[in-house]
Amino acid sequence: MSDSDFINKYLKDFSSLVQPNDSLVNKIISVKEILLTAKKNNNKIILFGNGGSAADAQHISTELVVRYKKNRKSIPAISLSTDTSALTAIGNDLSFNKIFSRQIESIGNKGDVAIGISTSGRSLNVLNGLDLAKKKKIIAVFLTRKDYPNKAKINKITDIVLGVPGKETARIQELHILLGHLLCASLDKTFK
Repeated sequence: MSDSDFINKYLKDFSSLVQPNDSLVNKIISVKEILLTAKKNNNKIILFGNGGSAADAQHISTELVVRYKKNRKSIPAISLSTDTSALTAIGNDLSFNKIFSRQIESIGNKGDVAIGISTSGRSLNVLNGLDLAKKKKIIAVFLTRKDYPNKAKINKITDIVLGVPGKETARIQELHILLGHLLCASLDKTFK
């Protein structure tokens, strides 16, 4: 396959996944409203994930704090994946499965929004973070794949699941950052 054919196939594969879907659109609108309410009530948005999802959490939290496309009021957000001292101490002293829940225990407050990101839907440390968030009356949002496993369990520990189509990790990550940017753009048009 030539480079040109490969690139065209890649772009077609991606574009086939980005089709408007009323269910997903309504969930995105709901998450945007949740984020807006958190901002209005002086609450924060807490994002977390592993690997590429950790990078997405950091990326989205930065867009919220600094700006996306236009200058607007800062939206309080933090990525739990960036403090290497906390991550390594919790992982070493307690358990890797508690690296996010322990931080949520410390800084999470009722009315905050916790956004856990997992391409597989199986990351135990992300699920533990969402579970504790829900118990603390923190709104729990899960970005994952459309066909995520353990739906009954995950639906109990979350308020909203944004599941994107795709079977390949890279496609799911691309769609997650698209959703993050879409939420930021939507908030941009709301705030002056």
